[in-house]
Amino acid sequence: MSDLKPIRRALISLSDKSGLLEFGRWLVAQGAEILATGGTAEALRQAGLPVKEVSAHTGFPEILDGRVKTLVPQLHGGILARREDPAHMAEIAAQGIAPIDLVAVNLYPFAATVARGADFAECIENIDIGGPALIRSAAKNHADVAVVTEAAQMEQIMQAGGTTAAMRRAFAAAAFARTAAYDAAIAQWFAAQQGEAFPARLILSGELVQRLRYGENPHQEAAFYRDGSSRFGVATARQVQGKELSFNNIQDTDAAFELVAEFDQPAVVIVKHANPCGVAVGASLAEAWDRALRCDPVSAFGGIIAVNRPLDAETAERIGAIFAEVVVAPQAEEAALAILARKRNLRLLLTGGMPDPAAPGMVLRSVAGGFLLQTRDAGRIAPAALRVVTRRPPTERELADLIFAFQVAKHVKSNAIVYARDGATVGIGAGQMSRVDACRIAAWKAAEAARAAGLSAPLTEGSVVASDAFFPFADGLEAAAAAGATAVIQPGGSLRDAEVIAAADAAGMAMVFTGMRHFRH
Repeated sequence: MSDLKPIRRALISLSDKSGLLEFGRWLVAQGAEILATGGTAEALRQAGLPVKEVSAHTGFPEILDGRVKTLVPQLHGGILARREDPAHMAEIAAQGIAPIDLVAVNLYPFAATVARGADFAECIENIDIGGPALIRSAAKNHADVAVVTEAAQMEQIMQAGGTTAAMRRAFAAAAFARTAAYDAAIAQWFAAQQGEAFPARLILSGELVQRLRYGENPHQEAAFYRDGSSRFGVATARQVQGKELSFNNIQDTDAAFELVAEFDQPAVVIVKHANPCGVAVGASLAEAWDRALRCDPVSAFGGIIAVNRPLDAETAERIGAIFAEVVVAPQAEEAALAILARKRNLRLLLTGGMPDPAAPGMVLRSVAGGFLLQTRDAGRIAPAALRVVTRRPPTERELADLIFAFQVAKHVKSNAIVYARDGATVGIGAGQMSRVDACRIAAWKAAEAARAAGLSAPLTEGSVVASDAFFPFADGLEAAAAAGATAVIQPGGSLRDAEVIAAADAAGMAMVFTGMRHFRH
């Protein structure tokens, strides 16, 4: 390469020493002088490599328990001096400052320190000051200096035999992104310490997981980023098999896994286009699968399947009988893996655990020119919080199904209507402009599913119905009654609540108000 630049002097300070010794040996073989801070210098020295302590090079000792060791002109002058500027070179020569051609630094593990629950003082001590300063200096002067912030970059340099202008520019871009992400993590932590859910300046940071083939449609570009949070889900998942995940696969898988996490019993969720088309709990995953599939077997074709237990062989066999895009589970038995391996295109994701549906968190959406940020909908309804508003209270069975249906409705696009019976959905109406249409569509789909199964009565006969928001008129409730529902759960709060309650009483239905709505747009 015509612009290949050799490395004559390298400054190395690594918390994570992956690749250090191999790179150190290569630098020595190139005739480079290595300057290093305490722990890095010791590791190189123990490997028999010549190394010069930074304090010996600068003539300035580490002070303040190591808080100040690289924040000195002897280092930053050697990094920032522009080699093509005679005045710069004369000035550092007059000051006895040697040029530095490469800076390899990774930062104190601040995020890992916070993640393991360290106290405030320890977190503060793991805020790196000198490291980001060195990185930014080297990145600014990338015309002459290579900045290394990842072990993979060391390998690139060794393979090339030095650095090129294009390589140094790419490394500089990665370096500024790295320090920005580091500062973002610190800013977010400080905001949390102050109890600021919505700070005056929102700082976002993400790590690229993969470039996607396209976005929601083939003419759109897309990529998947991980935000560094510890919530189990598609971002933590290991893909065991199958084709590359698409943009829509990722969104739908997230929707399915978040919903299945709502249940303590073995549960199965089938999602299509971000909406559940079948949800059930059971004594086993296999039983839950059968009951979830019965709700809408037509829509389940090509769907996303989520389970909240390690996937077993029996359930895997049943899932394998239909075409599915993705199966996501916390873990899987070896026998289940072998069964699904027969379907090579099926994407199987193992997340390593289940998310806590009650855990706090934030949800971000973009709009033209800005962002919307809100806390995650972690609302859950306990039986004691329900208010019976009809003459007839719900039976014990109805009450259990009402709570189940309302949990599902939380994950259905508004306007949302969910019919359920015995811990399984039997009809779902999603994303309609009017609530009465959602009621009718859900009932119609349930009737179609019953006919397909050869049943004489619609699945909604004897079911309960959940509405994510209040019924603005009695017509929606009357449609549910006509479908065979016997009990209703809804937030309440309409100007026509009295009219809706009267309609429920006239139909002999039990109805409870939650006082909590679950709009999902």
